[in-house]
Amino acid sequence: MMLFFCLIFNANIRSQSISNVGTSAASFLEMGVGARAAGLGEAVVSLAQGVTAMYWNSAGIGRVTGLEVNFTYVDWFIDTRYIFAGFVAPIPGRGAIGLNVISFGMDEQPVRLVGQEQGTGEFYGAQDIAIGVTLAINLTNRFTFGFNGKYIRQQIWHTSADGFALDLGALYITQWDGLRMGVSISNFGSSLKMSGRDLINVLDPDGANYGVDNINVNYQTDAFDLPLIARLGLSYTRSFFNDNSQITIATDFLHPSNDNERVNMGLEIVLLKMISIRAGYKSLFLRDHVSGLSLGAGVVTRKIGGGKLTLDYAYVDWGVLNEVHNLSLGLMF
Repeated sequence: MMLFFCLIFNANIRSQSISNVGTSAASFLEMGVGARAAGLGEAVVSLAQGVTAMYWNSAGIGRVTGLEVNFTYVDWFIDTRYIFAGFVAPIPGRGAIGLNVISFGMDEQPVRLVGQEQGTGEFYGAQDIAIGVTLAINLTNRFTFGFNGKYIRQQIWHTSADGFALDLGALYITQWDGLRMGVSISNFGSSLKMSGRDLINVLDPDGANYGVDNINVNYQTDAFDLPLIARLGLSYTRSFFNDNSQITIATDFLHPSNDNERVNMGLEIVLLKMISIRAGYKSLFLRDHVSGLSLGAGVVTRKIGGGKLTLDYAYVDWGVLNEVHNLSLGLMF
């Protein structure tokens, strides 16, 4: 099965000599989920476990032992916000099932026109949303397969587009202690085409003749594909001092449909199973990348009311676009 995914990784997405940045719809689907992943430079396709794995590799939820909840907030550029929320529940002896919601948008802004610079009294907004259901099945004690089906909607004022997509993932825990391998394909689905009343305009089809008055016309937009992303990841974890402390190195190879190939790398040190320190670098070997270095930390509290609380933070450098701060809050029962 893992070989099958690797073949898809290599064959289904054609090699590109030029970048196709800006040619896909729903770019918010390319924004990573979770402060832990952000701190690791998004090199997590073989590491993702629990709730946030529903985004990176749906197979990653397959070995949860109890109910898990996660909420992630990102203060994005130009007063926009990125929010992820989800929960996962185990299926005893088989795998796990989960539900996730991603939201990206901005506060409403006043509509301004020439001559009405202070506003018309109307307000417009932009909002993207993806709602997914994830199922992971443990086929063996080492191999897990998963998929995430999702509904996608983009809306700008009164114009919107809807579609559906499927994410596929597989996770293999090798016989070499600490070595894991993961592979995923994200956003395989329908194209998005905007429609709505904002595309209706008034046009005089023949200005030279007075027999035809202005009539309503509906502008037709093109349909754009979703950003298909294939990921292949390797990670290695090694204990030091004692079994309560460990170090992990991870690498992901990405092949997106709307950009050139790249490599992400991450490092995580866990102390006493409670404190995590992370560093990563994304988009290695990508010629025109903006983001790069990321740093992060995490804390797992002792049991609170039968559950454990996790708090993760990440700082991501976006060069001329300044930095982005990620904050994730999780609860494990």
